[in-house]
Amino acid sequence: MKILPAEFDGQSIRRVYDEDTETWWFSVIDVVQVLTESTYANRYWSDLKRKLAQEAGSEQPYEKIVRLKLTAPDGKQRDTDCAEAGTLLRIVQSIPSPKAEPIKLWLAKVGYERMQEMADPALSLDRARQTWQQHGRSDKWIQQRMTGQETRNKLTDYWRGHDIKEGSEFAILTNIIHQEWSGVSVNEHKGMKGLKSQNLRDHMSEAELIFTALAELSTRQISESVDATGMPQNKTAAKAGGRIARQARNQLENQTGKSVVSGSNYLPPTAKKALKAPRKA
Repeated sequence: MKILPAEFDGQSIRRVYDEDTETWWFSVIDVVQVLTESTYANRYWSDLKRKLAQEAGSEQPYEKIVRLKLTAPDGKQRDTDCAEAGTLLRIVQSIPSPKAEPIKLWLAKVGYERMQEMADPALSLDRARQTWQQHGRSDKWIQQRMTGQETRNKLTDYWRGHDIKEGSEFAILTNIIHQEWSGVSVNEHKGMKGLKSQNLRDHMSEAELIFTALAELSTRQISESVDATGMPQNKTAAKAGGRIARQARNQLENQTGKSVVSGSNYLPPTAKKALKAPRKA
């Protein structure tokens, strides 16, 4: 996942983009802060969530609220309630505020920006290139990352046009492909690298990026050859595409004696120290 803050009316709203599911997640607290102009946005949201839960008759008022680690004002990573645009719009409607309509338009603009990037992928790639350069990635790594993202975009475009739902079904198919080629699930691979909310692909080695791209390219071409439609057929294609990359990975590993799938990452030194630090009893 990529953390990409945005501004509304001069105030920062933290948001996260999940490339695997192609979903924007927004910090609920930040939006509540903008709408209420309260210094106690956390308390306001806690009370509102309790009220909405009582009205809904369940502990969680909305299905699509997740807790993601975002950087808090004190600089620490904290679990934060985040919601998709659709859920966020429902929350906005529950808060009386003169800024409700402007923030709805802002959310629509965010969606339009994503549509622009889908129509012209160079827009998102240019932004990504600048971000990776700022984080010290080599030109070679950046080129491989961008090539892999183009391959990924073509695959998700195919899924989108063949009865695959964005979000959960994208994630399921992505995990099948990854499990097949690498031997571990996406979450297991993130665990190996010590990642939490970070995007796995942003912390892959050059070899991991190449085999991910090969698996997704193979999946798309297999899907196209049989006109795979719906989850059952696309699951079959995902497994077949992943197996092709796994065979290539096994051949390379037999030749080099080195594992392609690794726990290496690009976390900053402070984060790596935190991962190695012993837990207090």
